Amino acid sequence: MFSLENKQAVITGAGSGIGRAIALLFGNQKAQVHLVDINKDQSELLVREIEAGGGKACHHVCSVANQAQIDSIFASIRPIDILVNSAGVSHIGKAHTTSESDMDRLYQVNVKGVYNCLRAAIPVMRSQGGGVIVNICSIAALVGLQDRFAYSMSKGAVYSMTMSVARDYLAEKIRCNSISPARVHTPFVDGFIAKNYPGREKEIFEKLSKSQPIGRMATPEEIAALALYLSSDEASFITGTDYPIDGGFLKLNN
Repeated sequence: MFSLENKQAVITGAGSGIGRAIALLFGNQKAQVHLVDINKDQSELLVREIEAGGGKACHHVCSVANQAQIDSIFASIRPIDILVNSAGVSHIGKAHTTSESDMDRLYQVNVKGVYNCLRAAIPVMRSQGGGVIVNICSIAALVGLQDRFAYSMSKGAVYSMTMSVARDYLAEKIRCNSISPARVHTPFVDGFIAKNYPGREKEIFEKLSKSQPIGRMATPEEIAALALYLSSDEASFITGTDYPIDGGFLKLNN
């Protein structure tokens, strides 16, 4: 089950965090993995790791916010069976503390970046008779989170784009779903804690972990497992759905 043999998967933000875990898993499941990331060194290391495990991978260095670069990369990939939009940036702040430059940065990567990849991949999927798209969203799109104004805005857009694409391309056999994690233990979390709470890293890590009712953060590998299912033929009846993977945050956090 869940084999991706003979399929080509494009994964953005594949150099670290959730995107990296998805790329590794898809490589293990025999997909030809195309890593799209702004960090060349991390991408090259990941290619070698996938190949060491018997998988097939290559990397494309660019910013998802650059439409011309995305168009050029996607034009070189045929077929595009799976697109995972995982590239994203975060921001801490309320509406009145969010600068114009930060708002623009979140929009460029988290919103325009997803649009650029959808715009480039969908014509290929239409021409080949179908495909699968998985967008990494967030529970921030679904509930108010403190100090996440711009980030919530961007993930709300990802949620809306997911539903729109799923509706528009039903007849052309393009499935589109999204995944909304709660807090995931990635290098970003460790860096954020170290920067903002020096000397209190363990205390703050425990506090953030317990904000999920299940009592811990998710791992990138757990998000990757759901992405694999949604990308596989076993999920062929699923489209237009957002999947919270949140340790009970949305329903049990009273």
